[in-house]
Parts: sequence; structure tokens; C-alpha cells
Amino acid sequence: MMRVVKIGGRAQGDARLGPALAAAARAAGSSTASLCVVHGGGDEVSALQRRLGLEPVFSGGRRVTSEADLEIVRMVLSGTINKRLVAMLLSHGVRAAGISGEDAMLFRARATDPEAMGRVGGIVTVDPSVVLQLIAGGFVPVISPLARDVDDDGTAGSGLNVNGDDAAAALAGALAADELVLVADVPGVLDNGAVIPSLDLEQAESLVASGVAAGGMAAKLEAAAAALHGGVARVRIAGLDGIGNPDAGTRVVLSPSPV
Repeated sequence: MMRVVKIGGRAQGDARLGPALAAAARAAGSSTASLCVVHGGGDEVSALQRRLGLEPVFSGGRRVTSEADLEIVRMVLSGTINKRLVAMLLSHGVRAAGISGEDAMLFRARATDPEAMGRVGGIVTVDPSVVLQLIAGGFVPVISPLARDVDDDGTAGSGLNVNGDDAAAALAGALAADELVLVADVPGVLDNGAVIPSLDLEQAESLVASGVAAGGMAAKLEAAAAALHGGVARVRIAGLDGIGNPDAGTRVVLSPSPV
């Protein structure tokens, strides 16, 4: 069973994360090859921006990224956070290897709206070769969500900041994953404080349109839709307990079950 788990920045500070990921890496069998981790780290990026006198700006749950911001994003995500997560997994006996989405052109994208969003990549395409090689070697890949901008002639351009949920959804599709888990700061998609156990895509769109799901949660629902359309068998949005509990959180499905 192949699982892709996307970990947001706040969950990374939870002491339960290491044991949860280690258990997930071992749960599907004797090999750790069934788990890929994609991570964010937006709070730490924002904190460094502010220390440098820059104010973070978001649009639709995605970070507006100037050229200067991109260097900060790369430093924090591909450097500090990626290696910290790898060290955490190693300390729990998991053979982990950290890479960036820029490595081996794992993630490719085009700048969606350079004037409004800067160096932000939109539709993500994936060459999973490097991930598959790591998996074949028995490693759990830990991936930061940056991409390479690809020119019309196919050559690699400069870097792009990619939303971590979008990157995880694209990777899950490319790997034909059995499950994508988007770990959120809340226990699932909430309506009046209660977790919605299951949503189809039409219901998800209604929640976004009504403002019940906004910002980062709206981005997660969009990523969930992309993953399902990309052939991922199962998508859940959950809190940290969703890594180990298959019933936790909100399951997002393509369409309602027939009555």
C-alpha cells in the first residue's frame, strides 16, 4: 500500500509526529517503501520573512512569493525543515532521505500569475523517478514543495514555490497512491465546530463558495479534488491522529454514493 502524507508546519512541532510517521512507515509490511512524506512549513517561512522586515502576503491560501521570498522559502523548507524531519525519522529507526521538489526536476510547474503571485507554481507535473529510486532502496522520501519552472522548449528555468497540498496531490497521483492524507491543524473539515465525516466534490465546492472552508482549508479541498481526479484511491483531511487512524478526519470522495 502506497501512502502519501502531507505534514503542515504546525503539526511538525507535535511530539506525536515522529512515532506516528514511524508507525505508518512500518504498518504496511516489512519495508518502509510504502510511505512518502511531503511537508510544508509556512509559519517558519513567515517568521523569517518578518525577521528580515518582509510581511507575508497570501491569496487564496497560497503565499505570494517574490524572488527574495523564494530564497527564504528554499532556505527554510528545503534546508531547515526538511533536514529536521529527516533527523526525526532517523531517530525513530526509519530510513529517511530528504529531497526538494527541485531535485531531479521531481516537481515541474509554470508560474500561474507572475504579476499577482510572483514565483508561485500552479498546475504541478511530476517525474517520480527519484522518488521511486529512493523507495526501491528502502528509504522514506521526505520532500519539500518547490518546483522548477519549465520553459516552452522543455529546459529547466528558475525555482517556484508550490503549495504543499498541491505538490502532495500531484505526487500521489503520479505514484498511483492508495491514499493521500492531508494533515491539518484541525481534526478535519469543520462545520460549526463539528468534523464532517465525508464530503463529495460538489459539497466541497459549496463549502468553499459559502466561506465555511476558506484559506488553507479551501486549498486542501482543491488539492483533494486534484488528487481524486488524478486517480488517487482515497483522500482524507485530518489532524495528526489521521496518520494512524484510517477513520479519522474528513474523507473526500468524487461523488455521492448511490442510494
